[in-house]
Amino acid sequence: MRRRLALSYVSYCHKVLTKSLQGKTQLYYFAYGSNMDWQQMQRRCPSSRFICVARLPDYQFAIARHSRLRDCGTANIFTAPGGAVWGIVYDVSEPDLAALDDFEDGYRREQVSVYDRNDGHHPITVLVYIAAREQSVPPPNAEYKRLILAGARHWQLPQDYCAMLERIEAATR
Repeated sequence: MRRRLALSYVSYCHKVLTKSLQGKTQLYYFAYGSNMDWQQMQRRCPSSRFICVARLPDYQFAIARHSRLRDCGTANIFTAPGGAVWGIVYDVSEPDLAALDDFEDGYRREQVSVYDRNDGHHPITVLVYIAAREQSVPPPNAEYKRLILAGARHWQLPQDYCAMLERIEAATR
């Protein structure tokens, strides 16, 4: 039964991805920071649609960017052989992605391959925001950390990954 459910979920995701690619340019975005929070993502990108929980292999998550907009440390990722970053794949319209660029000031778009949590064999090409790694980054503020954790819990990221996010120390101000 469990195998049948897993196969039907993989089949569903394949149908969503295949259908989405017919007749238009598809833009998938991989969120690993505060944009995992569904409410924030809906405010920023009203067209966004959840596709799947995914794993980005050979990368590592860190609070390694000082956001001038939030005035605190924010999420970033960098290559790390053997590492993995978990996040959310959204389907986002081109206009909404352009709007997201304004929120992701200081980050650049890159294209990477992620793997659906339930299918580790078929890569999904996504856009992700990555910034240059900075030194002496302040901790995130409590609200930023709350958004990351809320998203991780909402989408049920792996427990050990959520535990890692919970251990991030937030600023006390």
